[in-house]
Amino acid sequence: MDHLDQLEAQSVYILREAYHSFSNLCMPWSMGKDSNVLIWLSKKAFCGKIPYPVLHIDTTYEFPEMLEFREWARKEYDLDLIVKINEDARAGRGSYTQSVGYETHDPVTVTHELKTVALQQVMAERKFDALITGIRRDEDPTRAKERYFSPRNAEFEWDYKDQPPEFWNQFTTAIEPGEHIRVQPLLDWAEVDIWRYIEREKIPIPTMYFARPGDDGKKYRFRSLGCWPITKPVESTASNISEIIAELLVTKTSERAGRAQDHHERNAMQKLRAKGFM
Repeated sequence: MDHLDQLEAQSVYILREAYHSFSNLCMPWSMGKDSNVLIWLSKKAFCGKIPYPVLHIDTTYEFPEMLEFREWARKEYDLDLIVKINEDARAGRGSYTQSVGYETHDPVTVTHELKTVALQQVMAERKFDALITGIRRDEDPTRAKERYFSPRNAEFEWDYKDQPPEFWNQFTTAIEPGEHIRVQPLLDWAEVDIWRYIEREKIPIPTMYFARPGDDGKKYRFRSLGCWPITKPVESTASNISEIIAELLVTKTSERAGRAQDHHERNAMQKLRAKGFM
């Protein structure tokens, strides 16, 4: 059993443990490389049919190519797809005095209102008791503090200073009313592991990850996909997966360097995640 086989087996085990432990499970899906690996692993874990709904939090600032990929994947994988938009925030109604968007607000505020609050809304509507997420420890120092089964309180808050131990694969599954668990099957994967697995398994992904010419004559690709106003590509000539893997082995640029909400203020990611962001 090689390294990828070990990662795959651990992830499948965590997915099956989650399905066994929780009665109302959901998997948020950003349509990026990590969440598409989760789709693939879920199919492997449950004999080709994903037994829980897949949730896309739509900020209304999605790249058109991502929406096209969403529709293709929904049909290809026969997904039970939920699409959630914080309609009140976008329309500036209810408790909102104006429309929330990148034209009027900073990236951290928009991320919280259009992603985290939208997630809170759909959780209240559907009463999910656990969420399967695609975060990895190597992505961000804050995410390195996570556990495989990570509890959130009724206010969606994450106490990153008091995480439960997980000795001998004993996971936290007991929750109080209103609380939920974040299940993290990819926690031990590195970015290069994700790409090697995509290459080995031939997993379909959005073409935005591959280099294409920019207006300045140079080539660029996206390493991480988010809302189009705050997600920038990095300079790269990698036009296929093998070239992406080779590039990752030598690059010093962080994976989320092109995501503006991460860098808007000091400890922005930690503050967002403490409030319930993925």
